[in-house]
Amino acid sequence: MAASEITAQVLQLREQLREWNYRYYVLDDPSVPDADYDLALRKLQELESTHPELVSADSPTQRVGAAPLEQFNQVAHEIPMLSLDNAFDADELAAFDRRVLDRLGEDTGAVEYSCEPKLDGIAVSLLYREGRLTRGATRGDGRTGEDITHNVRTIPSIPLQLRGEGYPRVLEVRGEIYMPREGFERLNQQARDAGSKLFVNPRNAAAGSLRQLDARITAQRNLEMCCYGVGLVEEGELPAEHDAILQRLHEWGLRINSESRVVTGIAACEDYYHLLAGKRDALAYDIDGIVYKVNSIALQKKLGFVSRAPRWAIARKFPAQEQMTRLLDVEFQVGRTGAITPVARLEPVFVGGVTVSNATLHNSDEIERLGVQIGDTVIVRRAGDVIPQVVSVVSGKRPADARPVVFPGRCPVCGSATERAEEEAVVRCMGGLVCAAQQKAAIRHFVSRRAMDVDGLGDKLVEQLVDQCLVENVAGLYHLRKEQLLGLERMGEKSADKLLKALEHSKATSLPRFIFALGIREVGEATALNLARHFGSWEKLIAASEEQLLAVDDVGPVVADHLRQFFDSKSSMAVAQSLRDAGVHWPDLEVQEEVALPLTGQTWVVTGKLEQMGRNDAKAILQGLGAKVAGSVSARTHCVVAGPGAGSKLTRATELGLEVIDEDAFIKLIRDYGVQL
Repeated sequence: MAASEITAQVLQLREQLREWNYRYYVLDDPSVPDADYDLALRKLQELESTHPELVSADSPTQRVGAAPLEQFNQVAHEIPMLSLDNAFDADELAAFDRRVLDRLGEDTGAVEYSCEPKLDGIAVSLLYREGRLTRGATRGDGRTGEDITHNVRTIPSIPLQLRGEGYPRVLEVRGEIYMPREGFERLNQQARDAGSKLFVNPRNAAAGSLRQLDARITAQRNLEMCCYGVGLVEEGELPAEHDAILQRLHEWGLRINSESRVVTGIAACEDYYHLLAGKRDALAYDIDGIVYKVNSIALQKKLGFVSRAPRWAIARKFPAQEQMTRLLDVEFQVGRTGAITPVARLEPVFVGGVTVSNATLHNSDEIERLGVQIGDTVIVRRAGDVIPQVVSVVSGKRPADARPVVFPGRCPVCGSATERAEEEAVVRCMGGLVCAAQQKAAIRHFVSRRAMDVDGLGDKLVEQLVDQCLVENVAGLYHLRKEQLLGLERMGEKSADKLLKALEHSKATSLPRFIFALGIREVGEATALNLARHFGSWEKLIAASEEQLLAVDDVGPVVADHLRQFFDSKSSMAVAQSLRDAGVHWPDLEVQEEVALPLTGQTWVVTGKLEQMGRNDAKAILQGLGAKVAGSVSARTHCVVAGPGAGSKLTRATELGLEVIDEDAFIKLIRDYGVQL
C-alpha cells in the first residue's frame, strides 16, 4: 500500500475504535462483539508497529501504560479544586437553600438545582488542549495535586481525544475516578488467590490504583470516571446551565452519571435524596451522599465562594451507618506523646461501606461511660472516613464470662510507669524516648507529608529502623548511610538511593513545618504557623518567655507550658540542634501584625469525639477565629465543645458552670462567622 493509504487506514481504524470505546464505556451501549474490537485493535497495533512515525499520543493503542515513574510530580491547579460544605439532615439542606435565596434576593423564586450522586472515589482534573488529553492530576489539597497523566490515560472512559467539535481550545474537566463494586470484588479475589493484602473498600482500591508509579498496573484495574464539572476554560464558550455543560461534555466523549436530575425548589431536592437513598444498595458503585448545585452559572457567579467551598453547592451526606457485633478483646496502643489509647478488637462486621474489625474506645472515661466489657455485644458506628467507634452496649446480650476492661498500670510496650494528669482523661507512658512506640510515632509524625514530607519512609521501614537501633530520634534519620539501609528487609539500592535523596531534599523546609514536625504536645499546624509568624525566627521563639508565648493568638497556658518544657529540655533542644547541624534549614519570616478576630481573647476547649469533623479541624477553626484552644478546663475557659466520650473535662466544665455546646451548636456558631466546612 502507498503511504497515503496506510495513513488513511490508521486514521479510519482509530476513529472506529474511538466510536466503539465511546458506546461501550460512556453510553453503556456496546455496538460490536469483543472479538471485532480486538481484531481492529490488533490491526492498528500492527500498522503502528510497522510505521512508528504514525503513532500518536491519542491513539487507542496508547492505553497500555508507560514505563514506571520514579515519583509523581506536583501540579498547581490554575483554578483551585474546592471542597464542599456538608448537610447531614433535611434542616441543614433547607438552611442552605435559605442562604442561597437570601443572597440572591427576594424576587428570585424557587431555585433550580442540579442533583448528582456523590461518588465515593477520587477527585481528579483532566486538561485538554485542542481536544487532546495533555494532563491528569489529583485534587491534592485543592491548590496542588499530583501529576497522574500516565495513569488516567489507561482508563477507557477517559477519552484521549475529545469527540466532535466546538470544544474550547483549553478545557479542564473535573470528575471522580472510582472502582465499581464488581471490579472491586474481582480485584480482592485476585488478592485472596495470591495471598496478598485485601483492599478495604472500592475507594481505597481506586486511590491505590491511581497512585501506582507503574501505569501498567493501573491499566489492569477496573477504573471508571464520571465528570461533574469544569475548571479552566480558554477560547471557547460553554452553556449557561450546569446540567447543559455536563451534557455537552457527554457529547464530547466524557461519561456523566445517568442518575443525575435537575429539580426546582428544595422540597424536590429532598425527594431526590430519598429516591436515590432507596436505590443506593442496587447501584453498581458506592455513593456516600448527594451533591446539589445551583444550576444557573450566572447565579453561581453571583453567589461566589468562601475560602474553601462554593456558596452555590452542598453535599447532603447519608447518615452514619451502625451495625451490631461482638467485642473480642481490647488492646492498648501508645502514641507519639505517650498517650495510651484502648482499641476494640471486634468480630468483623460490614458497616459504612467497609469491613470493620477495630474501633476506638478513646480513653478510660469513655470505657466507664459505656460500661463496656470484653465479650459484650456492641453497636459500632462509622460515618464517611471517620474512624469507627463503639457507641453503645447491648446490655441484654452480655455473656456470663464477660470481663472488665483493665487499663495497664505500666506501658504495654516498654514497661515504664503510666500516669494520668489530674485534669486529663488520657493515661500516658512516662518512658519518653526510652519507649520504642513513642520513638516510632515521633519519627512517623516528623516525616509525614504535612511535616518534613519525606517520601518513601513508611511505617514498616520506621519499625525496622527503630527495632534495629539504627535511629534513636528524628535527627538520626539524616545520618543514615546507604550500607545500613541495604541491610533492611526489602530494601534495594534503588530504594535506598531514593530515600536518601528524599531526606536530603527535606532539609530545605519552612519554619512552621519544622515547628510542627518536632511533635511538641498540643502544637498543631495552625499553632506552629502562628508561632512562626509571631516570632519570625527559631532563635526568638526558643528564647520567648511563657508570657511572650501567651501573646500568640492561639497559645493558652497549657500550650505555652508544653513549649517552654520543650525549649528547657536539654535532650529536646539537642535533637533540634542536631537537625540544624545536619543541614535542615528555612528562611526567617516577617513578623505580622495581629488582626482582631471574632473570638480574640476567648479560651475554648474541645473534648470528646466529633462526628462531623476531626478535633484538630475544630481547633484549627477556633484558632482561625482568634480563640485560644486549651487542653484543660479552668475558670478562664469561655466555652467547651463536647462530643461523646468527653469525660472529666465535661464534668469539670459543669462544676464550674461554664457554657457547654455540642457539635451541632458549634457548627451553627462557626457558620454564623462565615466558616464553611
